[in-house]
Amino acid sequence: MIKRTIPFVILCAIALLPDIANAKVLHRHLNILQSSVPDSKSLATDNMEFIYDFCYSVDTVSNSIDTRDKMMLQISPEMSKFSSYTNMNVDSLINTMSPDEVAANAEKLVNGIPMIILKDYAAGKFTHSEKICVDWFKYEEPAPEFEWELVDSVTTVLGYECKGARCSFRGREWMVYYCEEIPVMDGPWKFHGLPGLIMGARDANKEYAFECISINSHSSRDITVYDVPYNNTTRKKFYDTLHRYDTNPFSYYQTTTGGSVTVTDEAGNPDLTAFDPMELDYDYIERDWREK
Repeated sequence: MIKRTIPFVILCAIALLPDIANAKVLHRHLNILQSSVPDSKSLATDNMEFIYDFCYSVDTVSNSIDTRDKMMLQISPEMSKFSSYTNMNVDSLINTMSPDEVAANAEKLVNGIPMIILKDYAAGKFTHSEKICVDWFKYEEPAPEFEWELVDSVTTVLGYECKGARCSFRGREWMVYYCEEIPVMDGPWKFHGLPGLIMGARDANKEYAFECISINSHSSRDITVYDVPYNNTTRKKFYDTLHRYDTNPFSYYQTTTGGSVTVTDEAGNPDLTAFDPMELDYDYIERDWREK
């Protein structure tokens, strides 16, 4: 694994989300905030931007705990990028602060989802990059095929009439709504291939959902990626690594960085159980990752 030396502010927050019946911890989170923003390189210039509300459940037993983020889809003639709008804003703030100011405001500078999906139209290639703990991982794949079935369903998103389509993709059944008035064969996450922008999507279990909440049809922002070392991997190995981190983030951090994490209970005593692996009561957006 590639290692690098970058100053970090460690804001350790253990989210104790218990199942009342057995007091089981459902989710732990370690917020690691860089005290400086990595350099970026420009790939293209967008001409349209769409903001999506992205929501997913980390408690599929009761569907009571949701994680949300604002995501941006940037469109250019050559490619598109889907990434966290929250992270873009946090980066902008950090660039105006000194390391001491970042440390003092760490609780306010909470990162969004560290996922970036690049769609290279000409090459027919998608690139998924994502930060796990303090390291960036990246894998490429041919543009996946969605076997869309158009359905007799209509809804309205931001005043636009949207038609329905559904498909089965990598372990989930999806219902989406696309807008023919916006002739872009793209959408949030990895979705693409319909005769109009996909403005809404939800899986049949109601565990993952995307909804377009803002449109800028006259944008001219650079499409950038972080110019950092990446661990090149495969889709399956990426999810294997993500699963190891999510089931035991504090131990993963200590093992891969050599750093230390101290977790205390409400009385201020060390909580050694925080380093016990746990089972996740949710699955990733692509459920086929366990298949060989």
